[in-house]
Amino acid sequence: MAAMEVEVVERAEHPLDVVERLANTHDWRFDRADENEISVSVTGSWCEYHVAFTWLDDMEALHVACAFDLKIPVRRRPDFIELVSLINEQLWVGHFDLWNSEDVVMFRHSLLLAGGAEPNGRQCESLLKVAIDACDRYYQAFQFVLWAGKTPREALEGAMFETAGEA
Repeated sequence: MAAMEVEVVERAEHPLDVVERLANTHDWRFDRADENEISVSVTGSWCEYHVAFTWLDDMEALHVACAFDLKIPVRRRPDFIELVSLINEQLWVGHFDLWNSEDVVMFRHSLLLAGGAEPNGRQCESLLKVAIDACDRYYQAFQFVLWAGKTPREALEGAMFETAGEA
């Protein structure tokens, strides 16, 4: 298959301007590192998440990467790789990844805007919500492997356990 050329499309506004307005509206701390990247801090159920939105012009995609403070010791790395694989089997959109250079787990997903499609606030908020919800949902599984010495399967089962009612 021959390589396809991507036509550069003029947009009414930069897709990250939409994300920046969203951050301002919600009073989230953010830093616009450059034209194509913005970092936002969002408090989830378990911790504060560091969310990076990156505009990938050549793919016409708004990429989100959501990480939390969880350094993986080298000896636990195989368990984390297995856990990430088990979790990814459960996800319909996005995926968890192990960022090798930092030994950090992060959730990644993209919003494709090919052909000059313009993102709106609701799409960007949904992209962020999917990331935060996934991180909140599986945060404990990562903690179970790291601090409780659980196997990846035990950790996932523990995180998937849902209680009903109140005690």
